[in-house]
Amino acid sequence: MPDVKDILRKYGSKIEGQINTSNMKGGDYSQEYTRFKEEMAPELSKYERWCRSLGNIIKLNIAEKDKTAIKRQLEIAHLDVEPSQALTLSVMAFVGVFLIGLLVSVAVMLINETIESFPFLFFILMVVFSVFLFYFVNGYPARLANKWRLKASSQMVPAILYVVVYMRHTPNLEKAIGFASEHLQYPLALDFKKVFYDVEIGRFSTIKDSLDNYLETWRDYSIEFIESFHLIESSLFEPDNLRRITILEKSLQVVLDGVYEKMLKFTHDVRSPLNTVYMLGVVLPTLGVVLIPLASAMIGELIKTIHVFILFNLIIPFLVFYLTDKIMLLRPGGHGETELLERNPLYYKYKTNKPYAAAFLLTFPLFVLGMLPLIFGFTPLPEMIGLQKDYTFVELGMGFLGNEQLFGFISDASGTTGPFGIGALMFSMLVPLSIALFFSMAFKEKTEELIVEREKTKQLEAEFNNSLFQLGNRIGNGIPPEIAFGKIAESSKGLRTEDFFRRVNYNIRQGGMSVENAIFNQSTGALRYYPSELISTSMKILVESAKKGLSIAALSLMSISEYVKNIHKINQRLQDMLAEIVSDMKSNMTFLAPLLLGVVVGLAAMITAILNKLDLSELSGADLGGISNFVGEDGIFQLSQMIPPYYLQLIIGVYIIEIIFILTTTLVTIDSGENKLERTYNAGRNFSRGIFLYFIVAVVSVLALFLLSSIVLGNII
Repeated sequence: MPDVKDILRKYGSKIEGQINTSNMKGGDYSQEYTRFKEEMAPELSKYERWCRSLGNIIKLNIAEKDKTAIKRQLEIAHLDVEPSQALTLSVMAFVGVFLIGLLVSVAVMLINETIESFPFLFFILMVVFSVFLFYFVNGYPARLANKWRLKASSQMVPAILYVVVYMRHTPNLEKAIGFASEHLQYPLALDFKKVFYDVEIGRFSTIKDSLDNYLETWRDYSIEFIESFHLIESSLFEPDNLRRITILEKSLQVVLDGVYEKMLKFTHDVRSPLNTVYMLGVVLPTLGVVLIPLASAMIGELIKTIHVFILFNLIIPFLVFYLTDKIMLLRPGGHGETELLERNPLYYKYKTNKPYAAAFLLTFPLFVLGMLPLIFGFTPLPEMIGLQKDYTFVELGMGFLGNEQLFGFISDASGTTGPFGIGALMFSMLVPLSIALFFSMAFKEKTEELIVEREKTKQLEAEFNNSLFQLGNRIGNGIPPEIAFGKIAESSKGLRTEDFFRRVNYNIRQGGMSVENAIFNQSTGALRYYPSELISTSMKILVESAKKGLSIAALSLMSISEYVKNIHKINQRLQDMLAEIVSDMKSNMTFLAPLLLGVVVGLAAMITAILNKLDLSELSGADLGGISNFVGEDGIFQLSQMIPPYYLQLIIGVYIIEIIFILTTTLVTIDSGENKLERTYNAGRNFSRGIFLYFIVAVVSVLALFLLSSIVLGNII
């Protein structure tokens, strides 16, 4: 009797060649897998290189429990790194930053040759930063795994849709997953290709075993995704065709319901943390700034400009960014994800850096004007061009503002301090204005036309459901897709869908293209002008299902129409639920915070003007009674020890820009997911709104309160 292995060896290749069960190019997957990682995830490669370079030099032991957890996270994130190497990187990051801080601090002390000169604040900040860096880098594998899940989950519903539509006419799991892996986007496409990759390298013997192993990575994150695939697998064992299709449709409904329930839970859970972050990171700091001008005048030796800068421009924005980013990682996928921006013919405008150069040329003069007080006070440039270091308002012909100096520098034995003058404060407002205008103008130039095209695409998506239904009916009646597109264009006059279907019809009739080329051609395809994941998915399924027959294509389009209808309902419901928190944060970010901070700048100007006038009066010998005990070298309020309003305004202006950018990114992520175009467009628009309001309020409040204090004190003195 011949052995079974001999028979398989003799006839296996011949039978496989005759049946040709799959069109998948299996041998390319390992190459594609590596290339895909290099092209689409360069940040992961950098992390891998750091881990390997340090991990091979220094080897640290790691607990078995932690090793298992980290290894699982590294596998999910598709990182070719050992757990011990990841731990080594976090430890070396801590040690490296700590040593840098220690060496710099000791060097400063040795240069000045006094222990008192040791920079304790800098050293403490470096220690805190090194500790944070250790925890951040140590948790980086979990963060990357979570980001991978979040990106992949945005493709879960289309993945199930691809598999279901394919298996309606061809009940073959391997070919269905192969079809999905070819048409899905990064990163779920890479995951599906890795399912084949694991079979090829012999890790699993069947595609089902490899798929079940992959699905286990979603056990703690998306149970509905696993349930949907198990329903799809069970449909293969159903002899009745109608029951098999019912099970497949049920699998799609399961994942849709799961996405909706998760987003529903997210909208409830995210409200309280975001409000807390906003109160701690925006409202309280805004109110705290009010106390800084007066507190710095009273205890100026304890509160320095560098302290306020570190607190408001480094620590608070960093904490707000870190906390909001952590909250955003909780966002489930499947709703409002990234559109196909790269396919738009105007994408080159978003990609180019020319708007930055043009914006820089226009805003740099404003920035230089804002720095004019520092140039006059601390550089020899004025003397070189024959100008004074400072001028009084009387010398400038503005005697109605008093006899104060324009910039208001104070020189004594310890050196020059300031500028404290109202003129310097007005000049300083041009610095945050120039920075905000730079980004606002550049972002507007990059996104203005693209956002118009995106609105057209959104309108097309809103109308696309009915058009898909009509297209399915026409194809179901026996009309080929090549003719059906022209008929749908005729029946949808006046709608946005008319233009899309006319482009497809024109390419077919005038360009002699196939349906696939007419839609997906890189240079003239209709999808190039309407880059939408929804339309792309629908048309890919139409092209593939039409190869199996018109009736199958019609059924596929009907399924997609129902899918689009359900997705639209989910999106509308979620946007309604998110509208309140999004609108509240947006109004506070672009209205309330700039308004309050603009008034704070005016208060700082008023306090400085009052102390300046009282100090001058005492020096001139005016009789102020007990007031002179509060102002001057021996008084409670010392002008020279106060934080100059010039620097305070710069700190506040930069703080507003940072907060607007962070909160805009957060709100876009809540509402639309990882949408680069909308994030850039909204950031530019919010910069201009927030900073212009701040600028106007600050100028008005500074002038009003300064004149008020001048009039009142003038009458008293």
